[in-house]
Amino acid sequence: MKFTDGFWLVREGYQIQNPTDIRDIVQKGDSITVHAATKRILVKGDTLNGTLLKATYSSPMPNVIKVTLNHHKGKVDHGPAFEIFNQDTDVSIHKDEQGAVLQSGKLSVHVDKTNGWDIQFLYDGKRITGSGSRAAGYITGPNKEAYFREQLDLGVGEYIYGLGERFTPFVKNGQVVDIWNEDGGTSSEQAYKNIPFYLSNKGYGVFVNHPERVSYEVASENVSKVQFSVEGETLEYFIIGGDNPKDVLNNYTTLTGKPALPPAWTFGLWLTTSFTTDYDEATVNHFVDGMAERDLPLSVFHFDCFWMKEYQWSDFVWDEEMFPDPEGMIRRLKDKGLKICAWINPYIAEKSYLFDEGMENGYLVKTADGSVWQWDLWQAGMGLVDFTNPDAVEWYKSKLSVLIDQGVDSFKTDFGERIPTDVVYYDGSDPVKMHNYYTQMYNKAVFELLEEKLGKNEAALFARSATAGGQQFPVHWGGDCSATYESMAESLRGGLSLGLSGFGFWSHDISGFENTAPADVYKRWVQFGLLSSHSRLHGSTSYRVPWLFDDESVDVVRDFTKLKISLMPYLFHAAKESTVQGIPMMRAMMLEFPNDPATFGLDTQYMLGDSILVAPVFNIEGDVSYYLPEGTWTNYLTGEKVTGGKYIHENHSFRTLPMMIKPNSLIAVGAVNDVIEYDYADGVALHLFELADQATAEAKVFSTKAKEELAVTVNRTGSELKVSAAGEGKAWSLVLRDIHEVSGVNGGTVSKGEQGLVFTPEKNNGTYTIEL
Repeated sequence: MKFTDGFWLVREGYQIQNPTDIRDIVQKGDSITVHAATKRILVKGDTLNGTLLKATYSSPMPNVIKVTLNHHKGKVDHGPAFEIFNQDTDVSIHKDEQGAVLQSGKLSVHVDKTNGWDIQFLYDGKRITGSGSRAAGYITGPNKEAYFREQLDLGVGEYIYGLGERFTPFVKNGQVVDIWNEDGGTSSEQAYKNIPFYLSNKGYGVFVNHPERVSYEVASENVSKVQFSVEGETLEYFIIGGDNPKDVLNNYTTLTGKPALPPAWTFGLWLTTSFTTDYDEATVNHFVDGMAERDLPLSVFHFDCFWMKEYQWSDFVWDEEMFPDPEGMIRRLKDKGLKICAWINPYIAEKSYLFDEGMENGYLVKTADGSVWQWDLWQAGMGLVDFTNPDAVEWYKSKLSVLIDQGVDSFKTDFGERIPTDVVYYDGSDPVKMHNYYTQMYNKAVFELLEEKLGKNEAALFARSATAGGQQFPVHWGGDCSATYESMAESLRGGLSLGLSGFGFWSHDISGFENTAPADVYKRWVQFGLLSSHSRLHGSTSYRVPWLFDDESVDVVRDFTKLKISLMPYLFHAAKESTVQGIPMMRAMMLEFPNDPATFGLDTQYMLGDSILVAPVFNIEGDVSYYLPEGTWTNYLTGEKVTGGKYIHENHSFRTLPMMIKPNSLIAVGAVNDVIEYDYADGVALHLFELADQATAEAKVFSTKAKEELAVTVNRTGSELKVSAAGEGKAWSLVLRDIHEVSGVNGGTVSKGEQGLVFTPEKNNGTYTIEL
C-alpha cells in the first residue's frame, strides 16, 4: 500500500508521523523501549499536543530480535495470533548517553539516540539492514483509519524472496505484494499461501507477526527499501539472522514451527479421479489395474470431490449410487498396495445433513444478527465451519474419523481461502485477521486427527491454502495451473518461493489442472513432477493416466516413477533434513549456493536435496539452458560430465533432462524401484561423484519410520579414499562413478560395474581404504 506521492510528497488525504526525536530509552528486563516524538522537541511546551511513538526491542530466541512499534496501546486485540515458539535466550543490553545496543546471539540492534531516528541491525558485527529517517511511520488515512508502516533498507545487489507461494517473478524486488489469501489460480498476483516472511540474499529474514493483511512495497514505493504496513495502532516484526540463508530458514521455522515428516508412502506417485469427471469403482479399478498392467508403480489413489453427492459437499458420505460398498472398495484397493486419499473442504452445503447439525449447535460461522453466514459461491447455500469453537472442531473431526476407520489414509484439504470478513466467530476473533488465519485452524484440526488416529509421522495432508506456521502440516500443492509450459514454469516459481518461506514439502498438478495438455507438455511435466518433493497426476475435466496421451507417455511415467523410488534413500534423508533444519526439499539455487551471484535470480531450475540439480524442459523442441556452479557435474541419467561455472545449452529427449549431480556427492540409491516403502538401507548402493582431494562426502540412510540405519563418510587425501560406515549392519556397496581402476583396497573387494568400480565391504560397519 502506497502512502507517498513520489519521494517528496504524501498522498492526498494521508498524514504520516515519523519517529524523529528519541526522548528516552527504558530498559525493562531483557527488553528496551524507545520513546520518540514525531517532531523536534526544543522546549518543554513542545511535548504538549503531540504524538509519542514507542519501539520495543526484545528477543524470543537466539539470533532473532522482535520489534514492536506502537502508537496507542489501549486497543483490544481479539486475535487470532500466530503461534510463536519462544526460547530462553541470553540477551545483553548496553545503554549510554549515545543510545543502546541489544544483543541476541550474533544479532544485535543499535539505537543511536544522537541522530534522530537511526536504528541499525547487525549480524556478527556486519550491518544487514536498518530503519532510518522517515522510515517507520504512524499514518492516518482519509477516513481517519490508522496504519503503521516500516521501511527497512535494501543494499546494492540485495534481492528479496519468499512471501509465500507466489507465481509472479521469483525475485520480489519491484513488486507490490498483499498478504491476503485468494483462490486465484497460478497465473495471477493472487496467492493461496500468503506468508508474511521474506528472505534476503544478504543473510537475514523478516517476519511480520500479523495474520491480517500485510501490504508490502518491495523496492517499489521506495526503490531502496522494503516497506510493510498494517492497519491499526501496532506493527510487530522479527529480524531473523543467520550465517547463511539456510540458517535463517532454520531460525525462522524454529520460531514458527518445523515441518512434520510426511510418511514415506506419500513420496510415491499419486493418481486421482480428476475433478469433474464421471467415475465409480469400475472406473477407478480400470485406471489402477491399467497402471499395474503397464508396470507403472502407483502409491496413492485419490478420490476428488464427487466421491460425495453433488450439492452436499461436504457431508463426508460416499455417494451410494456410485459407491454402494465404500468400505469394501477401499479394502480392495488397499489389497493392491495403495493408500487412499479423499477430498474435503471446510464448507457445509445447505443440502448436507451436516448443515442442520452445525446450525443447531452453533458450529457454523455467523453474521452480526446471529444468522448463519451463507452464500452460493461453490456450494449452494454453504456455511463455514467455525474452528474457533472447540466443540465444532471435535464435531468436524468426528465426521472425518469415520472415513479414517473406513481406511482413508489422508485428506486433500482443499479451499480455505474464500473466508468472509463480515462475520462473527464463536470466540470473538477479529474476522479480518481470521481471513488468512482460518486455513491454519482448518489444516491443523485435520492433521491432528490423522496423527491421533494413525500415529506420529503417519499424518499427511494435500493442502492448498496456508499462512505462517502452516509448514507444520504438510503436504501443500500449488493449486489450479493450466496445461501449458508457461504454467509449468509459474508453478515452479511458486514452489521455490514457498520453499523460501519455510515450507519443506510441495507438489503440483502434473500436466496442469485446467484443460488437457498435449502429449509433449504431459511428458515434460511428468519429469518435473517426479523429481519434485511429492508427485500427483491430477486434472479438472479429463483423466491423467498416461496411455490417454501417447505410448511414450507411459514409458516416461514408468522411467521417472521408478527413478524416484530408487532414490528414496537419498530423498527421505533430504525430507528428514527439512524437518530438522526447516529447509525445503526443492531448493532455489541461491539457497544451496548463496555465494554465487549467478544463482540469485534462477527460477527455472532447482536443487532436489543438496546434491541433485534439476532443470526441467519447458518447450516442445527439448531445448534447455541452465546454469551450473563451479566444478565437474555428472548427468545422473546419461553419465555425461559437464564443467560448471557457466550456462549450459542442451537438447533432451522425453526420456532425459538435466539431472546433474554436484561434485563431492554421495548419493544413496535403493535396491528397489517398484514400491515406495521398502528397506532403504538393505542393499543400498552409495554412488560417489567427483570427490576432490581433501574433500568429504557423506550419506545417511533412514528407515521408513525415520530411524537412522546407516551413515557413510568418504574422505579423500591424495589418491587414498578413507571410507567409514556405521549403522544396523545391513549390506551396502560403494559405487566409484567413472573410476575403473584402483591400486588396492583394505577391508573389502572391488568388482566391475556398469558405472564404475563397486566396492563391497567385508563387514558392513567399520573403516576401509581404497587406493586409486
